[in-house]
Parts: sequence; structure tokens; C-alpha cells
Amino acid sequence: MTDLELAKCAVRMRQDIIEGVHAAASGHPGGSLSAADAITVLYFDEMNIDPEHPDKPDRDRFVLSKGHAAPALYSALARRGYFPAEDIKQLRHIGSHLQGHPSAKDTPGVDASSGSLGQGVSVAVGMAISAKLSKEDYRVYAMLGDGELQEGQVWEAAMLAGFRKLDNLCLLIDNNGLQIDGDISKVNSPYPIADKFEAFGFFVLDVPEGNDICHIREALKQARQMKGKPTVIVLHTVKGKGVSFMENDASWHGRGPNDEEYEQAMKELKEAEAAL
Repeated sequence: MTDLELAKCAVRMRQDIIEGVHAAASGHPGGSLSAADAITVLYFDEMNIDPEHPDKPDRDRFVLSKGHAAPALYSALARRGYFPAEDIKQLRHIGSHLQGHPSAKDTPGVDASSGSLGQGVSVAVGMAISAKLSKEDYRVYAMLGDGELQEGQVWEAAMLAGFRKLDNLCLLIDNNGLQIDGDISKVNSPYPIADKFEAFGFFVLDVPEGNDICHIREALKQARQMKGKPTVIVLHTVKGKGVSFMENDASWHGRGPNDEEYEQAMKELKEAEAAL
């Protein structure tokens, strides 16, 4: 796909996110919207995956460690053909396979259940070690929230990843600056993020335009070329990206829009798609 095609896909994913959280009357739109561009690039350009064979052994793996951003992941999976796009409207409904956090047991294409913050990165490190031990060449990607970096388990996993020189592992940090309680630097600052990962033996890529498709693609290309170290890509993103009244507003971390807000958000996103 071209950058333009990927950008259009990201806008459509944002529409899916709003559809899902509105239909559920709950969910996490803010961090899903900020992560949409990176997840778009992963699923439509970067990863070796096959919706026809979701469990093929040589596929690349993705762990959404910030599991509350599940609406973004579900949109990518639906638009890649793992399940019907109409299922998005069943987000968080009783009996639906699209629950509030990803479930590998219930949802085709989900490689790891997640939701308890800090644990997903350990799962990803385990997957990467498994590939090394079995001499397989698949890659493992994991996305973390910046507030999630306040979890100690993240750094235990990072220490092991650096020690084992897991160059088949790439972490992406959705650094939108906000968590459920507000500004991450005021709640419990994880900064300097890049310096900390470097100290744990990571190849660090800092991307100021973390919602820019071209910059994301370039960072992932550099990550693939790195040998002897795991990579972390720090994406400086905008919480609620694409919906004016949700952008940089921590109150949209975990609530769904009402009917009026839904109409306004969808109007803005459809206009953004038309402008591309």
C-alpha cells in the first residue's frame, strides 16, 4: 500500500473505533484513536500475516499490551478479513467475540489475551525467545501505552529482552502523554522513556510525528534492519487523534460518545477521509 492508501485506511479504522464504542456505550476511544496509525501500518504493510490461515506457524505476532485499545485492533483485523466488519458494532456486548480487551481464545487473529497492563510485553518477549530457540524467523511486535510504563513488569521484560539480544522483537510505545488520571508526567512520570530503554540494551527510535504514516513505516524499516538488539519505537501521538473534541482530553480515555458526540465525530472523520 502507498502512504495515502494507508492514511485512508487509518481514517476508516477511526470510524470503526467510534462505531464500536458508541454501540457499546462504553470503551476506550482516546488511546484507540492515537494508536490507529501504527496499527494500520503493522497490519496492512509491515507484518507477515494471512487471514486465511490465522494460526500459520511462520506468521509475525502482535501483542496489544495496552489491551484497552482493543477497538483499534478489532478494526484492523476486520478490515484485513479475519471476521466481518459488521461485528464491530457488537463490541463489549454479552456473547460477542469482541470483548473490551483482546481474547486469543475468542477472536480470530488475536495472538495474545491482554488487558492487565504491563503483562503483554512479557508475553511478547517470550514469543521472541521461542522463535530464537526454534530457529524461526518470525518477528514479534507489541504496543504499550506510556502510562503502562509505570508497571514494573515492563522493565523486567525489557531487561531480559536486552540481555537476550532479541532483534526479532519490536516494541511500540503509544506516547500520547495522557492516562486515565491525566498527564502521565504528573501521575508518575516514565520519562525519559528513550534513555531508559537504551539503558536496557534497546535500539531506540524516537518518532516526533507518531501519527504520521511515512514516519512510522520508516521506523519499522529501521527496526527490521537492526541486528543484535531489540528495538523500541517511541511514537509521540495525540490522544483522541482525528476527533477534535477528543484530542488531548484525558476524559476520553474510557467512555463512549453519546448520540450527538457520535454524529459529530463521524462527520469529522468522513470529511477527513474525503479530503485525502
